[in-house]
Amino acid sequence: MAALDGLPPLREVIATHGIAAKKALGQNFLLDLNLTARIARAAGDLSKCDVLEVGPGPGGLTRGLLAEGARKVLAIEKDARCLPALAEIADAYPGRLEVLNADALAVDPLAHLTPPIRIVANLPYNVGTELLVRWLTPPAWPPVWQSLTLMFQKEVAERITAQPGDKAYGRLAILARWLTDPRIVLTLPPEAFTPPPKIHSAVVHMTALPEPRYPADGKVLNRLVAAGFNQRRKMLRASLKGSAPDIEAKLEAAGIKPTARAEEIGLESWCRLARIVAASGSGA
Repeated sequence: MAALDGLPPLREVIATHGIAAKKALGQNFLLDLNLTARIARAAGDLSKCDVLEVGPGPGGLTRGLLAEGARKVLAIEKDARCLPALAEIADAYPGRLEVLNADALAVDPLAHLTPPIRIVANLPYNVGTELLVRWLTPPAWPPVWQSLTLMFQKEVAERITAQPGDKAYGRLAILARWLTDPRIVLTLPPEAFTPPPKIHSAVVHMTALPEPRYPADGKVLNRLVAAGFNQRRKMLRASLKGSAPDIEAKLEAAGIKPTARAEEIGLESWCRLARIVAASGSGA
């Protein structure tokens, strides 16, 4: 890949600009340009899309996205040390890379992007889940993005793609499957990164559904699911006791045994319960 874009290997870039990964920023750099190209390809055809990338670091994935034909990449990078390296990439791809030196949690990228939009990122571990939940809970659905292709700690990726009964099944899986088709497309060992984290990582690809998989009020659904899984060892009649009056009758009306636990309940049943609770006036 370095031969394609005329830029030096990432190890050389890091050494030249003194970009040692900082634990406080959740940084673990992926230096293999073959792997970053695979992640870019997992996002699909980017030639007619603007791409939002959070936490590009020295720009390995950025280079992959541009080499795979992204119409434009907006890279949001909090660490100012990375800006010179990203500027070199911008010079190699004139007019196709815009860099914002900002905190992704504090900036609205939409003013810098033109739909269709895809989000592709090796997310900093310390903000990955929070960003995902934000992207999955916009004011209206469908969202402005077509798909998310995101790297997480493997255990977080498993929480996103878990099925009822799985140990990892919880609020994240329900939210992701309610609104997207989530699947793990790539798993990476610690040694793929510099410095190597203590855990494996995985890339999850999520395609936005045109509408939620089952009808439900998102706020009510979120509230019920959060209450159920916050006390996942309790029966639902206990964990949801404060969520709505006469919760046992509402659980039974939804076809859910009041003695069941949250991890046993599938998405469709959670949505049915949310509709019943909302209809009773016990909404969000």
